Amino acid sequence: MMKVRFTAMSARSFRPATRMIVLLVALAALGVPIVVAEAQRDTAPAGVSNYTRVDATVACAGATPVQALHDLKKSGFVSVINFRMPEEPGANIEESKATAAKVGLKYIHLPHRTPTSEIAEAFLKAVADPANQPVYIHCASANRVGAMWFIKRVKLDGWDVDRAMKEAELIGLRAENLKTFALDYVSAKR
Repeated sequence: MMKVRFTAMSARSFRPATRMIVLLVALAALGVPIVVAEAQRDTAPAGVSNYTRVDATVACAGATPVQALHDLKKSGFVSVINFRMPEEPGANIEESKATAAKVGLKYIHLPHRTPTSEIAEAFLKAVADPANQPVYIHCASANRVGAMWFIKRVKLDGWDVDRAMKEAELIGLRAENLKTFALDYVSAKR
């Protein structure tokens, strides 16, 4: 005769995905209806460079053609924050503003090549406003976006500098002058 020994396992011993499957199976066995929501689009719209979906409420990117704004709206974004200067090749600010309005996106233009405290404050205010979420943030390469996102992570989300910098670099932060500004900004008392 074969003996089988059952060992009690705590919920912590299961991986999160395993726990979710066990929970769904248990709910289904009890007859609880299960609705699976469609995931947010986590791939870049056509023509967008350096796209990163940070979470359900934020995506960061580089150059974004006017034609992508319709897809951004269809993907559930409510607003666009653009750091590009009007004279940058391919920026098309006026056309982007008009298209955003036409498709129902809020358009927040915070143009800069070299950031200032005023730009950082305006960005923090815009990105923290729930009425602007989900928000799509872009510049030409995601370099300026990375710098501003770093500031947001430290100042609003309470992240430590190292963790925030790693994420900002993954998003696109490369320029030393932008890193210096962002680090100086978060270390100053405000």
